[in-house]
Amino acid sequence: MAILDDLREKTIKGKRKETGPLVQQALDEGLDPQEILDAMIEAMGIIGERFTRGECFVPEMLVAARAMTAGTDVLKPAMAAGGTEPLGYCVIGTVAGDMHDIGKNLVRMMIEGKGVEVTDLGVDVAPEAFVDYLSQHPECKLVALSALLTTTMPSLDATVKAIVDAGLRDQVKIMVGGAPVTQEFADEIGADAYTPDAGAAAEKAAELLA
Repeated sequence: MAILDDLREKTIKGKRKETGPLVQQALDEGLDPQEILDAMIEAMGIIGERFTRGECFVPEMLVAARAMTAGTDVLKPAMAAGGTEPLGYCVIGTVAGDMHDIGKNLVRMMIEGKGVEVTDLGVDVAPEAFVDYLSQHPECKLVALSALLTTTMPSLDATVKAIVDAGLRDQVKIMVGGAPVTQEFADEIGADAYTPDAGAAAEKAAELLA
């Protein structure tokens, strides 16, 4: 359908000011909200594949993700009214002692692009804050933790341990990432997954919530 093709193209190109009105137009024309969301998810998948192949870079991913966010902001009321369920629920944050948020924000937007509802706790998030959130939101089945400094990597370990100590480990999957993080470190602290970039994180999140 032409309008969905246009929406995919505008999302891929990061035309944030155009995606919202296009989504509204598609709704006004009677298109199913899920069909509209699927078109944007497909666009983000294309961007993710291009990033993995080295054909585009972080700035392009960011503008595409922002365009997707502008579209989903318009779409959310219609999806809620129609009873459309998200793929799953995720909580994300940069761990205690770390103030970096660009990578975390990109991962959040890419995961949202898979149809996941994400709550962002921000930066410098204490282990207890993740525990409190999970305790209050049993529907949340995925935790995404970011550390961008070698000095804050121990906070990843502390957060996983806090979730274990709270008796919540069995109800969630835990993803970790960030420049200094490795698969070996993820295995060492007992995380379920490590991903090297935002595109891979989005794919893994969808897989873990499936």
